[in-house]
Amino acid sequence: MITDWPDCGYIRFPWDSDTYRWSQAARRIGGAVAQEPDMIDRWLQCEGTWFVGVDALPSMPDGSISGVPLAGPALKRIGPRSDLHPAQLSITYPGYPRPRRGESEAAFRYRRNRDAAHMDGLLAEGTPKRRFLRERHDWILGLPLAEASPGASPLVVWQGSHEILQRAMRGALADRPEADWAQIDITDFYHAARAQVFSSCRRVALFSRPGEAVLLNPFLLHGVAPWQPLATASRQGRMVAYLRPESGQTGPVWIRQK
Repeated sequence: MITDWPDCGYIRFPWDSDTYRWSQAARRIGGAVAQEPDMIDRWLQCEGTWFVGVDALPSMPDGSISGVPLAGPALKRIGPRSDLHPAQLSITYPGYPRPRRGESEAAFRYRRNRDAAHMDGLLAEGTPKRRFLRERHDWILGLPLAEASPGASPLVVWQGSHEILQRAMRGALADRPEADWAQIDITDFYHAARAQVFSSCRRVALFSRPGEAVLLNPFLLHGVAPWQPLATASRQGRMVAYLRPESGQTGPVWIRQK
């Protein structure tokens, strides 16, 4: 767990040859994964404009892929790990977003107008949808794999939003036993915090290229911007790998991190 985040809630890392080497190994494998019929059936959403790809990239617990180690300044910042899940392989294509299967009109408007902004680990369940904290992460590491122009559905964040969302999570959970956290409905706390973020935090597009990396605070509100009409990318689309390890910290420590 990182305990000295900058006020904006994220860290950008410049181009690095070791990071680039990893990105190209991941791109070769990711391109093949995205063409597998079972993967397409499972993960190609939004009328063919988003390959969700949760745990779809076969990276190893130490972050290496195809024998290429995860290395560079981002790894120096987070430190070595041996508990990483397979990376998410997130690919967007021209036309994103289109409605996702089963998505309501209101949910699609939020995807289109608010970049589907969210805090990872807060899952929507039931009818009507209610939010629960199902996963606690140490951080989120984004690693671009393919070249794309700035308008090709970049990652977007709301600067400083991690502080607002962290306060909301403390308000909802801090006085309750940690064993109960996953069953506590935090929807109202989350929606109020999100509204405050939209009214007070600056939205920033974090365009980045293969060889660069971005590290997000686990409480940071983030999303994916719509694909702009003049944006360009390789035939493989705008391809990004994401790692988000579950935190081994106790709940009281995790929810009060700085």
